[in-house]
Amino acid sequence: MRSSRWAPIAGWCAATATSIVLASVALLPVLRTSLPQDGALAKLPAAGKSAFPAPLPTVTTPAAKSVAPTPTRTKTKKPKPTTKAPTRKPTTEDGWTVTTAEDGKRTYVRSFRVEGGQAVIRMTSDGVVELVTATPADGWAVQKVQDSPGNLAVYFNEPQHSFIIHATWWDDRPFAEVSEIGS
Repeated sequence: MRSSRWAPIAGWCAATATSIVLASVALLPVLRTSLPQDGALAKLPAAGKSAFPAPLPTVTTPAAKSVAPTPTRTKTKKPKPTTKAPTRKPTTEDGWTVTTAEDGKRTYVRSFRVEGGQAVIRMTSDGVVELVTATPADGWAVQKVQDSPGNLAVYFNEPQHSFIIHATWWDDRPFAEVSEIGS
């Protein structure tokens, strides 16, 4: 008779232990520490009132040196016909700006703006997802988590409050979801 009295308690303990293990496994990607190269993202300056996305750096080329003229040949070459397909103009699909390269590879780019900051994510038709930029708002920190080339999460964090931009290559197309945790 005594063993039947302890059976519900033992069952409750087993169920509790199982739920703790499952919750711990589910939270591993969130609790995992960032890689050293991701630490640079947290040091990016806040966007302030600048336009988004941030302007690209200016590239300057040195001026050509003047050289004394040399005799030129009078024989002209015919231009070779190009066999590559021309690059198409960018289009928009589900909020993603899509460009197709000469080799047929498609590139998808999209910017995300949340209360915690701004991020630009790029994906390619071969399933590679990458973070282009991430700029936290004042008082927020940013963290990048990427467990595989086709799966990326960008976290904008402040105490007790986070925004998560989860981007993945799924069903042969880009997929992104924005979540808010806390308040």
